[in-house]
Order: sequence, then C-alpha cells, then structure tokens
Amino acid sequence: MTGWSEYTLALALFTGSHFVPRIADLRGRMIASIGRSTYFALYGALSLVLLIWVVGAAIRAPCLEVWPQQPWSRWVPNLAMPLALMLGFCGVRLRQPFTLGARRGVRFDPADPGFAAVSRHPLLLALTLWAGAHLVPNGELAMVILFGSFVAMALLAIWAFDARARRVLAHDAEPFFTRTALFSLRPLTSVEWLRGNARRLGWRALAGLALWLAALHLHAVFTGVPAFPT
Repeated sequence: MTGWSEYTLALALFTGSHFVPRIADLRGRMIASIGRSTYFALYGALSLVLLIWVVGAAIRAPCLEVWPQQPWSRWVPNLAMPLALMLGFCGVRLRQPFTLGARRGVRFDPADPGFAAVSRHPLLLALTLWAGAHLVPNGELAMVILFGSFVAMALLAIWAFDARARRVLAHDAEPFFTRTALFSLRPLTSVEWLRGNARRLGWRALAGLALWLAALHLHAVFTGVPAFPT
C-alpha cells in the first residue's frame, strides 16, 4: 500500500483514534475495565505510533504542490517552535480541569491560576503553533491536509473545552475566564505571579528550549529535511 491510499488510511485512523473513544462513552467504559493509568498509557503509545505513521505517509505521498516553498518560510517554524515547546512543557498537568493534559482531580482556584493565567490551553496552543508554523513552508497537498487538520482539531478542541467550562461552571464561569487567558504575557510582569510560579515553570521552559535545540539538529535525521534554509 503506497501513495494516497496509505496516507488516507493513516490520517483516518489517527483522526478516528481521537473521536471514536468518545462515542457511547467508550473511553469511560475502557477506563473502568483496565484502569485510568493503563488506558492512557496504551492510548498515548497508540497515538504516538499513528502520528509517526501519518507523518511518514504524508512524506511518501505523491507531491502535488499547492504553493512553492520559499527559503524564508523555513524560519517560521524555527521561530515558532521554541514558544510551542515551552508552552507544551509548562502546560503539562495544568491546574485547571477544562483542557488537554490537566492534572487529574484538580479544582481551579481563581486566586492561584498558575500557568493557566498565561494560557488555559497551553498544549492545544502548542499544537496549533507547531502545525500552523509547519504549514507555511510545506505547500505540498499532503502536508497542507496534514498540518491543516492538526490546526483545525486543536482549535475545535479549545472551543469545546471552553464551552464545557461555561456549561459546568455556570454562574462561576466568569472568575475562571477572567483569571485565565487563551494566551497572555501579562502574568510575566506580575511580581506576585512570578514569586509563586517562576522557579517551577522556569525549569520546564528550559527543558522546552533544550528539546527545541535537539530537534533542530535531529530534524533532518527523522524527516529527511533540514530545519534551516539551504
């Protein structure tokens, strides 16, 4: 199986793996059967395998150019990825329950929003940045579909999580949305916020930058395409 057939199957399975478990509460029943930790470990491994497959299938798909790649466009992901990876690392186990990667069983405290004051959806925002930035230099049809799908899925998830927060919190939704942001740098200017969060989040931000530096040098190894313009 090669070309568009492999790519179509890989993309369909990857997309379906994110929506099928929500049908008829399949995810809830599987968690009850095998346990939450086992379920998410298996689901995470499956998602990673499917992601690697769909990216590889997109690279192997027939090249149909939608727009030509310009040398300057390679700099877009190079500049966006440090922010995306720092958001991703800082957003793991966020102290607000209405987002991807939130800490289990946590209740949001408006007096101490933590990193949610910078972004209440850091993992989804990181995914949007990653996909959107890579969309610019990759004008082949398969890549446009791939990265465009990731952007659409992330933005749809942000909308869905915010709608759920408004529905669940009801009259308490205003403090939640007032003390959080889709993305804001204002907390970084607050001495009080920095005093409570800078040390813990600083190490995570450094880890994100370290991964970015590693990705720059390994990009050609895994994708066959150098990260910098040539």
